[in-house]
Amino acid sequence: MANLKEIRNRITSVSSTMQITSAMKMVSAAKLKKAQDAITAMRPYAEKLTELLQNLSSTLEGEIGGDFTTQREIKKVLLVAITSNRGLCGAFNSNIIKEIKNRSDFYAGKQVDVFAIGKKGNDALTKTFPIVDNQSSVFENLTFDNVSQIAQTLTDKFVSGEYDKIELVYNQFKNAATQIVQTEQFLPLAPIKSDLPVATGDYIFEPSKEEIVLTLIPKSLKTQLYKGIRDSFASEHGARMTAMHKATDNATELRNQLKLTYNKARQAAITNEILEIVGGAEALKG
Repeated sequence: MANLKEIRNRITSVSSTMQITSAMKMVSAAKLKKAQDAITAMRPYAEKLTELLQNLSSTLEGEIGGDFTTQREIKKVLLVAITSNRGLCGAFNSNIIKEIKNRSDFYAGKQVDVFAIGKKGNDALTKTFPIVDNQSSVFENLTFDNVSQIAQTLTDKFVSGEYDKIELVYNQFKNAATQIVQTEQFLPLAPIKSDLPVATGDYIFEPSKEEIVLTLIPKSLKTQLYKGIRDSFASEHGARMTAMHKATDNATELRNQLKLTYNKARQAAITNEILEIVGGAEALKG
């Protein structure tokens, strides 16, 4: 009977776990819808801003971009690791951590620092890399204004010469089951090349085209970072929903197996008791 009691306890424990994972799946599904709508609505704006910047810059002679396009010898690199503040989302965070290490190997012989956005990335990478900052609190109130402050901090680090190159590493949202690890160059800006037709019409620009481009570049950088964090935020909920769905399925399967084992053990115990009773009765007759 002790064995039966142990199995009953395991069934109860697995059932409780299944209820928790099922609830977490539903919560993530609700949050995913809002996060997915946000990134889906933002992408056309980000793409149009890039298109406008390319179209304007293609009409200018020479390289326009000022300090944002300064190409320096790469000695110090800053990797921006965008992860989550919470776990239970499968390989979502570990994929970013792995990519950060791969990028560090790529820049072997150079100083590589990490700028963490997300508690999980900060906790894991602080053992291996110098963490220059941790902006995990941005997820508590994910707005463009808050992300703009982070983008400005990164821009200042590049313009001041503290770092020669800054890259973003994050999960791009494709669907609830698929997240793609992306590495994007944040600064310096790559030379803007476009296959779009050059605007040759007789337009009057106020202010000048140069001033417009230089105004759009900081805006574009802030939008790029905001899009990356939004992508990561939607990917997190998609990954957690998928992970909790699988965990619920596994818990259901395990519970069914335990119930089957319990029934077999119970039947065996009843059979043994019957045999003992029959054996005792036969002994009394003898």
